[in-house]
Amino acid sequence: MSKDTPCIAVCMIDPKTKLCFGCGRTLPEIARWHAMDSAERLAVMAMLPARMWAAGLQPIAGLSKRA
Repeated sequence: MSKDTPCIAVCMIDPKTKLCFGCGRTLPEIARWHAMDSAERLAVMAMLPARMWAAGLQPIAGLSKRA
């Protein structure tokens, strides 16, 4: 996995928020990730911390980010 992904290999979607517990992306964002250009990826990644905070989600502890 490349370093330009927020994926931490949790890959579980919260049924309430429809966000991944690990990275905070939506299923459409995850599905399109490899088709996005760098600017799109950076824009999504910039939103993730605030999005996860607003949804009350935190990355699952003890899992490190994929290299």
